[in-house]
Amino acid sequence: MASKQTALYDEHVKLGARMVEFAGYEMPIKYHGIRDEHKRVRETVGIFDVSHMGEIEISGPGALDMVQKITINDAARLVEGQAQYSAMCYPDGGIVDDLLVYHMQDKYMLVVNASNKEKDLAWILENKLENCEVTDVSDQVSQLAVQGKKAEVTLQKLTELNLNMIPNFSFTQGSIANVPVLISRTGYTGEPGFELYFENQYAVQLWNAILAAGKDFDIEPVGLGARDSLRLEKKMYLYGNDIDQTTNPLEAGLGWITQLQKNDFIGREAILKIKEAGLKRKLIAFILDNPGFPRKGYNVFKNGIEIGYVTSGTVSPMLEKGIGLAYVAIDFAKVGAQIDIDIRGKKNSAQIIKPPFV
Repeated sequence: MASKQTALYDEHVKLGARMVEFAGYEMPIKYHGIRDEHKRVRETVGIFDVSHMGEIEISGPGALDMVQKITINDAARLVEGQAQYSAMCYPDGGIVDDLLVYHMQDKYMLVVNASNKEKDLAWILENKLENCEVTDVSDQVSQLAVQGKKAEVTLQKLTELNLNMIPNFSFTQGSIANVPVLISRTGYTGEPGFELYFENQYAVQLWNAILAAGKDFDIEPVGLGARDSLRLEKKMYLYGNDIDQTTNPLEAGLGWITQLQKNDFIGREAILKIKEAGLKRKLIAFILDNPGFPRKGYNVFKNGIEIGYVTSGTVSPMLEKGIGLAYVAIDFAKVGAQIDIDIRGKKNSAQIIKPPFV
């Protein structure tokens, strides 16, 4: 099947982006360098095309009941204009996907990972309640993320809305550069920033307006490569690496969004049993003591015994050290403990730290 393109494909090519196939789309992995793009976001501001993400709307009288059934966080706590980090689970407690839930005026919007869009939609439809409608609007919606300390002053030049009044995990509807936009503040880089949702036809107009507004702060377009290293420095998960069908929210450190006290949701019984039995492993964060590049799939050892495996790894552009996440046996998961990462046959010592890395 041919790869799809976002409405900004031609802009990426014009800017010299290296394009790769990702989640069925041709996406920019980098423009001139992952490290430089990463540092630009940490230091001032960067703009990301994340139009490949999935947007699924649930409406009708049963919308809240439906969202409560399929997600593990408590969507009943959301007032209109708020967003929430959550996840969907299988009956055995394995994770279908992690996602954002937006409480809009008369519906909920679920923003799901690009690589899981079809699977998620099928799962939602399979578990649909009778008194609600499920609509996949992914192909009609573009999404830009503007991230970094200078994100707010950049966007403020283009709107009469007071962006400072949008709290974390909240959103509003308004106009930016004369484009009708849903403006949200959820963030995945650990820096202040906004996500903008709008109709595809406005993508080029908005992209270029933001690049022009951010010129004073050396704004740069940022590709998927830096997006990955930015999220890892803040211990934010990547589905397919750190969480998937074989992992449960408790061992992944997502107990804080797993609201077991709310009425029945898919996976609740299994997660309760896992909690009662006690965790067998845990997702930990580590920093290498010496130079090295930890990668997904590398094995983790303690005193020569294999105790787990790396799920995500990189060399942190900010720390200039190898960092990563790994599942390890629960007895070896204490912060401050020393472990060894097998990097191509050589044991590299590492320390378990309390995240985030930066």
